Amino acid sequence: MGGGIAWPGRRAAEGRGDAGRDEYDEWVSVYFRIRHETVIYGDPPPTLMVSGMLGILLAAGAGTRYSATAHKLRAALAGRTVLEWSLARAREAAIGPIVVVGGAVDLRDLVGPDGPEVTLVVNPRWREGLATSLQAGLDVARRGGHDAVVVGLADQPAVTAEAWRAVAAAPSPIAAATYGGRRGNPVRLHAEIWPLLPTTGDEGARSLLRVHDGLVVDVPCPGSARDLDRPEDVAALEAELAGR
Repeated sequence: MGGGIAWPGRRAAEGRGDAGRDEYDEWVSVYFRIRHETVIYGDPPPTLMVSGMLGILLAAGAGTRYSATAHKLRAALAGRTVLEWSLARAREAAIGPIVVVGGAVDLRDLVGPDGPEVTLVVNPRWREGLATSLQAGLDVARRGGHDAVVVGLADQPAVTAEAWRAVAAAPSPIAAATYGGRRGNPVRLHAEIWPLLPTTGDEGARSLLRVHDGLVVDVPCPGSARDLDRPEDVAALEAELAGR
């Protein structure tokens, strides 16, 4: 990263335990405060605030707790499938291109053909946990030269476009949507943070938010991060979408 700041080595800082992590977090926070005040001082238009951004929609899991014949992302909610709701809101946010990370089931008919706005990639390691799907999305971000990503889950159709936009615009290396004071998705992750993310397992960015809490900005958002895990969740989500 630039800016003329002498960064403490990330690995060295991590190797010194809590004190090292605190020092690293402080340097990162200073960098982002300076960058935000210098680059986007004066309430610029939203397009400037989210430049270089990539949206990642994680849709690779098997959804085994959803005991219906079709995959849960194909469940119908208020005239659309779950995935179509989630993807439509991410696109409506207009934060940048969106990559949908699939894996367990074929989603090509729901995502549509690849284009400049939306791309579907398949994570062959999806069985190893959500973290591998996040890494698949980050690979796309690296190849595209993006400096930050906003990550959402495809089985959370009540997350609004406003939530995607607000999290994308947060002046922090890590930002998380909150609903009623509780952290949820989407989550913004700057490129400096990506090497700290797990590569396997089901935690994704959750462990990073715990360990580096000082780098996290909480962003109160409308909507809900309720996910579709079981068929009985359908009614509650339909009620939330009816109030859209």
